[in-house]
Amino acid sequence: MSLEENQIGDEIFLAGGCLWGVQEFVRHLPGVISTEAGRANGTTDCTQTEYDGYAECVRVLFDSNQVSVLRLMDYFFEIIDPYSFNKQGQDVGVKYRTGVYSRKRDHLDAARSYIMSRADSESVLVEVLPLTRYVRSDDEHQDRLQKNPKEKCHIPKKLLHKYRIRV
Repeated sequence: MSLEENQIGDEIFLAGGCLWGVQEFVRHLPGVISTEAGRANGTTDCTQTEYDGYAECVRVLFDSNQVSVLRLMDYFFEIIDPYSFNKQGQDVGVKYRTGVYSRKRDHLDAARSYIMSRADSESVLVEVLPLTRYVRSDDEHQDRLQKNPKEKCHIPKKLLHKYRIRV
């Protein structure tokens, strides 16, 4: 499902290393309506440029009546190493930093509150910032692990599909 600005739901942007695994994990969470692979807070509106400071992210459209930002943070912290700087698993570089981005202040406040409530909050390196720019990733990156389940991923397969409902 394509994410449209006028769809019902809230949106938040989660950066947790390579976006393929983050998207595959998040798409199965209760209350998530849809996901889209993208880039947060770069300086250009195009994917066909030199690296511009973006973080690989997943745009998450969710039903706030079913899942809160605090609960999304619980899920997110299951798949990231919150103490790692610009690295998740084998993926290393600024674009693989961990972060939570939103256009809504209350989302950012909830994310900060979640981090500050942790006993290890002083060690957490997850950035929480307003979303200044979002660029959708190219089609080849959309739902990549769904289309290519044998691709490598920094998230263990058992965890990757922890919330997938089997039919």
